[in-house]
Amino acid sequence: MSDHKALVLDEVRKYHMEQQSDTGFVPGVTEIWPSGAVLDADDRAALVEAALDLRIAAGERSRKFESRFAKLLGRRKAHLTNSGSSANLLALTALTSHVRGERALRPGDEVITVAAGFPTTVNPIVQNGLVPVFVDVELPIYNTTAERVAAAIGPKTRAIMIAHALGNPFEVGEIAALAKEHGLAFVEDNCDAVGATYDGRLTGTFGDLTTVSFYPAHHLTMGEGGIVLTSDLKLARAVESLRDWGRDCWCEPGKNNTCLKRFDHQMGDLPHGYDHKYTFSHIGYNLKTTDLQAGLGLSQLDKLEGFVAARRHNWQRLREGLDGVPFLMLAEPTPRSEPSWFGFVITVDPKAPFGRAALVDFLESRKIGTRLLFAGNLTRQPAWIGRPHRVVGGLANSDLITEQTFWVGVYPGLTDEMIDYVIASVREFTGSYR
Repeated sequence: MSDHKALVLDEVRKYHMEQQSDTGFVPGVTEIWPSGAVLDADDRAALVEAALDLRIAAGERSRKFESRFAKLLGRRKAHLTNSGSSANLLALTALTSHVRGERALRPGDEVITVAAGFPTTVNPIVQNGLVPVFVDVELPIYNTTAERVAAAIGPKTRAIMIAHALGNPFEVGEIAALAKEHGLAFVEDNCDAVGATYDGRLTGTFGDLTTVSFYPAHHLTMGEGGIVLTSDLKLARAVESLRDWGRDCWCEPGKNNTCLKRFDHQMGDLPHGYDHKYTFSHIGYNLKTTDLQAGLGLSQLDKLEGFVAARRHNWQRLREGLDGVPFLMLAEPTPRSEPSWFGFVITVDPKAPFGRAALVDFLESRKIGTRLLFAGNLTRQPAWIGRPHRVVGGLANSDLITEQTFWVGVYPGLTDEMIDYVIASVREFTGSYR
């Protein structure tokens, strides 16, 4: 690093400290956000350093992040993309690729998924002409089970795609075994659960393909961003092609003739020697990220262990503080798991003398941010009404989530004082109904 660059970055860190104003927590005035990025002086400096290098497309930082993140999860390949939702689209679409031969998913094939969750875990199924098969979740873990998934497997089932709910792992080991037993592809959406374990093994290591999001609400952030991981080299090649316009060439931007046969290929109905950089083997997109984002991601990655520990601490403090509060169902970790919590989920008992709306309004009036459990029962969302799908076993719990469930934050930016205020506010509200 040049002396001039080092001087600039030192000034950036000083600037960051000047911008920090800790006025202290003021109950009912200070916003308690349900989620958010935690950014320090090193993060700001990482962004500025990437900008100083003027590598505005994907480059060395992107490759370094992909390598480090793949190593973290023990995967052979990782491909950065512009969002976790794009990562899900790429992962599911890769299963339709010609590289899979007879195993390629085709329109009309069925994919088992969960009705209660975030829509972009499920949207790629429809976007690829496949049919979602919805199963319900168990309460109070807010995840489906291997038993429910097994009951949903039918003659047209070709894949499973499920997300870990709010950082709480589903029975991923058993479901991965089911997929292997029945010859099904398995996409593990790990966007909300980086750092969680099941049976002592990190989530994100079970699926044929794994996805992660780096949106500001998530465990690590690049501002926007996501990643697809796999140890299947054919699937990795399909993901890369689909992400990079669908081209067959695998040269990095600014590189030429990596294969040493740039003008010596014969593909499709093209003339022999047609430029490999402009030969397209998939119907693809441009879903790449930039080195500025990867620079921030590398800085954030160094803090992952601390972030996960803070989330677990905040969740446990809420759980202990709200234990025994009447009318509320509190989340529980899935057996044999150690979650990396995304939020603290609460369901109001349908028999309670108040509804979710009243409690949420009370908390929001005190500047305590809340969120619903994403889309609730997806089949009730306007975008999904009339779409082809199948339901197995009913969706009673997903409906309950739609009507009565919400969550509050546990992200590392929250202090014990803030958490205690949330506890006191919930107790004050419910206590008025005793």
